[in-house]
Amino acid sequence: MSFTRTALYPCNPVTTRGVSTKLSSHQDKIIYANGRTIIHDLKDLASSKTFSGHSQNTTVARFSPSGYYCASADATGLVKIWDTIGEDQSVKWEYKIISGRVNDLAWDGESKRMILVGDGKDKFGRPIIIDTGASCGEITGHSKVVNAVSIRHQRPYRAATGGDDGLIVFSQGRVPYKYEKMIRTHTRFVQDVRYAPSGDLFASVGSDYKVFLYDGKTGDTLAEFTENAHNGSVMACSWSGDSKSLLTSSLDCTVRLWDVESRKVAKTWNVGKGISNQQVGCVWTSSDDLVSLSLSGVLNIFDKRESKDRPSRVLQAPQKAITSAVRGPSSTFMAGSADGHVFYYDTSSHSIHAVEGEGHTNLVSGLAAGPKEQLYSSGFDDRVREIEPSGGTFSFTCVRPTSSQPKALTVTMDGTLFVVGVDRVEAVRSNQRVFELKPTYIPSAIGAAGNTVAIGAEDTKVYVYTWDGRTLSESYVLGGNKGPITAVTASANGEHIAAGDSAGKIVLFGTAGKEKITDRWAHHTARIASLAFLCPSAAESATHVASISLDTNVYIYSVTNISKYVAIRGAAPGGGSAVLWLESQEKGRGKLVSAGADGCARIWEVALP
Repeated sequence: MSFTRTALYPCNPVTTRGVSTKLSSHQDKIIYANGRTIIHDLKDLASSKTFSGHSQNTTVARFSPSGYYCASADATGLVKIWDTIGEDQSVKWEYKIISGRVNDLAWDGESKRMILVGDGKDKFGRPIIIDTGASCGEITGHSKVVNAVSIRHQRPYRAATGGDDGLIVFSQGRVPYKYEKMIRTHTRFVQDVRYAPSGDLFASVGSDYKVFLYDGKTGDTLAEFTENAHNGSVMACSWSGDSKSLLTSSLDCTVRLWDVESRKVAKTWNVGKGISNQQVGCVWTSSDDLVSLSLSGVLNIFDKRESKDRPSRVLQAPQKAITSAVRGPSSTFMAGSADGHVFYYDTSSHSIHAVEGEGHTNLVSGLAAGPKEQLYSSGFDDRVREIEPSGGTFSFTCVRPTSSQPKALTVTMDGTLFVVGVDRVEAVRSNQRVFELKPTYIPSAIGAAGNTVAIGAEDTKVYVYTWDGRTLSESYVLGGNKGPITAVTASANGEHIAAGDSAGKIVLFGTAGKEKITDRWAHHTARIASLAFLCPSAAESATHVASISLDTNVYIYSVTNISKYVAIRGAAPGGGSAVLWLESQEKGRGKLVSAGADGCARIWEVALP
């Protein structure tokens, strides 16, 4: 194969205020939903996986007891059961369960039956036989949306469900599953119910700040955890492997570890303050990693052996679509997301962290790198910000409001930042506007190399200017695209310019002859989102161009032999938004990054055509 995916950096779970987010684990991996299914490897982040088999947003996913299969369900009530081991992730079974969103699901101990619950129009849940999809009982007794379900993995089988009606329905599982009794311990929404691995107990948590313990066989209430109780809604709970400890996460921004035998708190971790640190989900992995999810999407990992009351590790990543990206120093790159956050990726240590400080409040529309490793970002909050070269924080001194909503930005050799707005192009240097161009056309994209600035326009043309440090002087106009220009890039030495348009066509131009070299690169079927030249060095000619499009594909074209290319299909599920080269050409191979609507960044090693 001419390309290999060497790493996948996953997005973090999507969260909603006041709603429990379900996490599941197997060994060192946790699984969750973010519009698609993410298998997040806690020990080797780059080995994480995604599953994009649903046409609608995935709402919950859980491993089978063996870990060989996963069941994921979506907002329409469809569940898919697929192979987690094979590279093809083949779907084994697919069933329509309820006529609405699935909030939770549970496997039985033999992986033969499953219960799914949620917000259906005619029923709130349904038990099924996995091999056939046939019903094996019923879930009754609830009058409102069901939020959680758990099944006892030992015989005799039992099941417990909890919902917005404040009720826990206990069902006996001598197939078919049927209603046995109703438990009225909670006075508000029941957010989660979980059986202990031993099957002797199960626990429930709710919006009334309470945690209850029950007998796993009879459903009798055994105790309420009252000592040092939470001061906010308890959104999730998870058991230790030996069934002796219980982990709970709450909107009071704390995570508590309970000793089940004494009914007392063994450990309390304070994650922080404010709405973003509210805890909405948790899971206890078999390798003794205690994971809790913040409303901000941050995954907090705790070590019960440590004495500190803070997370031992914090895993940050985008929650929303990646909208732009730029290469950073050495083996790093940065990516901006649709919710205004910017993230710093280090491919040598396989780590991700959010850029700290006062960032953007809306979609990040562009990222650019300067000649001295300066990094800049623009957002739909009409601001341009500078990021410290280390990628750790936003600069407090360099914040520039723009005259209109910025679409894209680039940097010239002297460090001048050019920002494309709705009807103008601004030049900014040292946080001051030094020039403004108001063209007769509508600018839509921009690229620069040296002192040459190429501006793509909605009239399908590329306008090339020369920057002398004070003003832009129009040099010439390039034509050949069939639609409005959506992406423009220039090679490092300024020898080539590539322009992509809304029709999916890419045109390569030569600046020496001011002419079109080829317009045959028309393999994409949707808008070109990003282009990147591969240059052996800043002084040498470009050898290849990489492109990414809303059609989810990446193409790598040869500049020296325009008929040759490599296609990476499905490189950005949901649509691509950014592509960049991570390393220069070495032994006929290159390494590039693709990112897009699924919030994940993928690293590809490509045999160059």
